[in-house]
Amino acid sequence: MSHELDKLLISYEQPDFKEKLRKFLHSKAGLSHFGMGAPHIKNRRKVEKILNEVVTDEDVARYTEKFDGVKLTPDQFRISHADLERAHKEIDADLMRSIRQAIKNVRKYQEEIFIANKKANQHPGIKYTPIKRVGICVPGGSAPLPSTVIMAAVPAQVAGVKEIAVVSPPRYEGSIHPVILAVCHELGIDEVYRVGGAQAIAALTFSTKTIRQVDKIVGPGNQWVQTAKQLVFGTVGIDSIAGPSEVLIIANDKANPAWVAADMLSQAEHAPGSAIVFTNSQQVAAKVLEELEKQVEELDRSTDTKQCLLKYGGIVVFDDMAEIVKWANEFAPEHLEIQCGQQSRKIADRIENAGAIFIGDYSPVAVGDYWAGPSHTLPTGISAKFSSALSANDFIKSTSIIEYNREMLAKSAEDIIRLAESEGLDAHAKSVEIRQEPGR
Repeated sequence: MSHELDKLLISYEQPDFKEKLRKFLHSKAGLSHFGMGAPHIKNRRKVEKILNEVVTDEDVARYTEKFDGVKLTPDQFRISHADLERAHKEIDADLMRSIRQAIKNVRKYQEEIFIANKKANQHPGIKYTPIKRVGICVPGGSAPLPSTVIMAAVPAQVAGVKEIAVVSPPRYEGSIHPVILAVCHELGIDEVYRVGGAQAIAALTFSTKTIRQVDKIVGPGNQWVQTAKQLVFGTVGIDSIAGPSEVLIIANDKANPAWVAADMLSQAEHAPGSAIVFTNSQQVAAKVLEELEKQVEELDRSTDTKQCLLKYGGIVVFDDMAEIVKWANEFAPEHLEIQCGQQSRKIADRIENAGAIFIGDYSPVAVGDYWAGPSHTLPTGISAKFSSALSANDFIKSTSIIEYNREMLAKSAEDIIRLAESEGLDAHAKSVEIRQEPGR
């Protein structure tokens, strides 16, 4: 019996296989932000309009009512300390215990990879300085994401950032979900605003009376948020194009089809979210499809998840693993799972482009989302070709240090002058020459 999810299957045996793959790639890439092409330009201009118009708190309030359906006055933007404290006191004790362990895991990992803790910081030619003020975007769409506070704020704290402002859309009874507020309080973050979307990016970039400008904006979000981040880059820093979520699973005949299907659904339930399988086994592809058809009906968000799969999901059958690796690097996924038995590590070594790699049957994306230590704020679309996972190292800036004495400059002067003159920059050359002249 045919099923509507059958259309997810793409096979190398189909005559237009490579063309379908390319269309699939473009579809996935287009999910992350509004690009410059004709399909995106209308929405991109809408984001530009918001960024141009949001100059006051009243503008933020107007767009919050328009997009989030919540009417706020500027004095209601910021969550009070009392509300943060109340949310923290009322959180389930077992949940708080898990949150604290997750914070501990992330802090340990980030401290271990922090470059300013290592030998490089002792080099006389470089200085590392924490960014002073950072804005963190916490999504509040289909689900509240308190884990995002941990995954963005803890790396910033490890780096030494002193001021952290959190923004999140008011989707829970006109406010932010209490678990998000509880995590903010646990981390000592007292500056939390119930605003989101492009209007929050504008406020964090240009300042209003209520929301002060930050130096860098980080965090995941939908196309509107990521496009806004992209457009304000240069006035403020950003981490990467981080959202909506996506997973690519490489599976051979050693994979468990039920687990592969479950991992696809874990990303598709974000709605939107991209969930793709690359396999060299027709049998595995068929069984994964069977499992998807069964498991999707058991989900609370079954309808939305199914529609997301149909729009952004796929099960692609290749004729060999070499082609799978080649196309996986082309897709440059946010999350890349490799479920190939004993071959998993060897295949992982051949992957060049991915936000995070999850190796083996027992490393689902959820382990990285909540627990393992690396941040779950990762590059999406195809931006993993040139961007990295958010880490403590994104919250410092390096300054080059040059300190020559008379003897060092004299030894190098002739070469510096020659190079400057080759570029026709005689004032550059003279700035060195004058220091070599007696009495000058």
